[in-house]
Amino acid sequence: MEDTELPVLIYTTFASLDDAKTVGGALVDARLAACVNVFPGMVSIYQWEGVRETADEVAMIVKTRAGLTDAVLTEVKRLHPYEVPALLVLPTQGGGAEYCAWIVEETQAGPQGGRV
Repeated sequence: MEDTELPVLIYTTFASLDDAKTVGGALVDARLAACVNVFPGMVSIYQWEGVRETADEVAMIVKTRAGLTDAVLTEVKRLHPYEVPALLVLPTQGGGAEYCAWIVEETQAGPQGGRV
């Protein structure tokens, strides 16, 4: 498997389930992600502009391949409602060969030669 085809996970958070589902759906529809997992019910505690905040959030993990990392980050930033979205790229180490191949297949160009 080429380096650009290695799976990566991209972690981000949203204020609402609807926002996460909208962005996740757009990534899958554009074939930038094979799958997006959305985890509602998370509580985040953080500092923002010098003030400690507590917020209900939704976590999202994007399953894609290394070669699409920049495109996924750009698209998430474009669609994300936060001023500074949490975006972390998590490289993977191995995995099920069939599952990794499925990620590559689902993130390839569509039949018209471009991303769907």
